[in-house]
Amino acid sequence: MPLYIRDDAVDALAEKVRKATGAKSKTDAVRKALQAQLDAENNRKPLLERLQPILERADAIGEPDPDFDMKKYTDEMYEGM
Repeated sequence: MPLYIRDDAVDALAEKVRKATGAKSKTDAVRKALQAQLDAENNRKPLLERLQPILERADAIGEPDPDFDMKKYTDEMYEGM
């Protein structure tokens, strides 16, 4: 089944991709771009898996100090200025 591009902006974009990738035709460029996007989606890690290193670092830091006074800390930090 043929693919017809009726939008001039999409056609121009397909031509830019064709030139940038060295594809033989716009159809080949579109095929490669769609396959690359599909591969990226299929290989994308779930959010929780991507956040795992950050969650581990947060766990290593531990719970915040409930007695910490941010106002006092900030005031002390700017006293000498």
